[in-house]
Amino acid sequence: MARYPIFVKRDLDGFFGLAIDNLVQMLMIISLCGVFCGMSGANAYLVTGCIMPGVAVSLLIGNIFYALQAHWVARREGRSDVTALPYGINTPSVLVYVFFVMMPTYQRTGNAQLAWQMGLIACFGSGLIEFSGAFIAERIRRNTPRAALLSTLAGIAITFISMMFALQIWQRPLVAMAPLAIVLLIFFARSRFPLGLPGGLVALAVGTGLAWLLPMIGITTDVPMDAQAVREAWAGKDRYLPQWAGGAIWAALTQDPKQILVLLSVIIPMGLFNVIGSLQNIESAEAGGDVFATGPSLAVNGLGSLAAALFGSCFPTTIYIGHPGWKALGARAGYSTLNGLFMTAICLTGTVTLISKAVPLEAGIAIVLWIGVVITAQAFQTSPVRHAPAAAIGLFPAIAAWGATLVTGAFVEANRNPINYSLRSVPVAGWPASADLGSLPSEPPGLAPATTSRAVVAKTQPATTQPRLSPDTEPQRPVAATMQDLLESSHSLLGRGASVNGFLIHGLHILERGYIFTCMIIAAVSAFLIDRRFFAAAGWSLAAAVFTFLGLMHAYQLSGNVVDYWLIGTETMPGAYTYNAYPLVVGYLLMAGVFIAMGYLDRDKQIPPEDTVEAGRLAEEEGLPAEH
Repeated sequence: MARYPIFVKRDLDGFFGLAIDNLVQMLMIISLCGVFCGMSGANAYLVTGCIMPGVAVSLLIGNIFYALQAHWVARREGRSDVTALPYGINTPSVLVYVFFVMMPTYQRTGNAQLAWQMGLIACFGSGLIEFSGAFIAERIRRNTPRAALLSTLAGIAITFISMMFALQIWQRPLVAMAPLAIVLLIFFARSRFPLGLPGGLVALAVGTGLAWLLPMIGITTDVPMDAQAVREAWAGKDRYLPQWAGGAIWAALTQDPKQILVLLSVIIPMGLFNVIGSLQNIESAEAGGDVFATGPSLAVNGLGSLAAALFGSCFPTTIYIGHPGWKALGARAGYSTLNGLFMTAICLTGTVTLISKAVPLEAGIAIVLWIGVVITAQAFQTSPVRHAPAAAIGLFPAIAAWGATLVTGAFVEANRNPINYSLRSVPVAGWPASADLGSLPSEPPGLAPATTSRAVVAKTQPATTQPRLSPDTEPQRPVAATMQDLLESSHSLLGRGASVNGFLIHGLHILERGYIFTCMIIAAVSAFLIDRRFFAAAGWSLAAAVFTFLGLMHAYQLSGNVVDYWLIGTETMPGAYTYNAYPLVVGYLLMAGVFIAMGYLDRDKQIPPEDTVEAGRLAEEEGLPAEH
């Protein structure tokens, strides 16, 4: 039997990548809760003394369990190359729970404590859904083509993970590109550094050194490093022990039960999102050669989120995307243990900010970018070659979700920081001098602070093509404060036809809502059609119709620039623009009808199930046999 060590040198590479990813989430929590939920100043203790210790408990539970699970699998199979499942804070849940649970509560009541309690309830509800999903998820996984499970991860990896970090690398090249070169050398060229130094450690050291040394010789890096800020962060460290928050959860549940029902429109979709995402990551691990039991893996994932809520954190944890990347790094179980211990230490000592001030994220993000590349490649490398088109079509909803996120963020920032007249683009000849965009409010709604300035929405040309007009002579042009104004406009060029550089805003939101389900379903339908299993494709189309009817896919409500799910039977935000997606329900039903009809017409030529779904769980170099 092969010996499986507690720690190997390459665990350091895995640890640096996973730790950086988790650190990004923690910094996001500190920033968003402080800015939008009132948890700053006198209320900052809610983050440092409540949320962060709860995060520590949940991360320690999950990381230690998944490290032990890797040891159990290695012992069972007599292997020494098993890589533990990565685990950490769920990024989408951080954003959704802040903006759709905690921030609205704070805006309504001005009570940061209550906003924290509502976040606890949302996290607890997500944990219950994740734990319950452990009992049915394996059946779903075994009957879903691998391409359908992995294409969703590929779409998320190449957009929300790799693209985000790629933009940072190319924007701050003096600090980030040397670490990128080191990462590419280690993981693409398989080069080795002297003394066997881990590539992740070398990349981090080089990037940190550049960030501190270049400004000393007068070179601006766009990565601010301040020794005084490090000293202040060091002075702010303290001991923060976990505290039981079950009483706070119960108090909020009994104080306003009606408000809890409203939260279900957020908790249910996000809980299901987390279950499916974790399920896909378990499949990704199996595609990489490490087979972990689905039930226990998901159960502990749910228990981690429950523990987070019960000890003060508002944010659920999840089995992370990226197992194939950590495995390719050479990490085993030790990286998971290191991550759990390190994150616990910095959360309980208040040193999250200290690390962010001393070590620039740009020094290590190349590792995370590479993880995203490996995940994307895996969707095509470990699925049957014949299912490659299915994996490709499954990328579309995730890419649309990324695009919707960019558009929404641009509108929010335009309202939060309105440009003055001198920065506006000039009008284009032929654009109507006056257009009805509906009744615009005097102050734009949404996430942005109230302001009387409005973002100009007009076709423009570069300023060099036409002299700039003064405010006195400039003709009236259509303006819109928010995406809602655009979609509600009766103007012929706007309404549901409103677009950004040709990309329909309404279409982006339709594909963004529930995109993790849409990715998987459309890829599954495609894979089954490739295998000529028409009735299976019809079944997945019917599932899409049901999910859409319930509001888990495509349906949405838009208030200003705030986009949210619109579940069946739930109330909408006052004055919101709504789309129930019923036309898409009909569309999916029509798809199912077409596939069923073809199934009957072509029933003698269909491929037996045992030749398709299970074959799709193994990497294949050939397509279907000629007779098929």
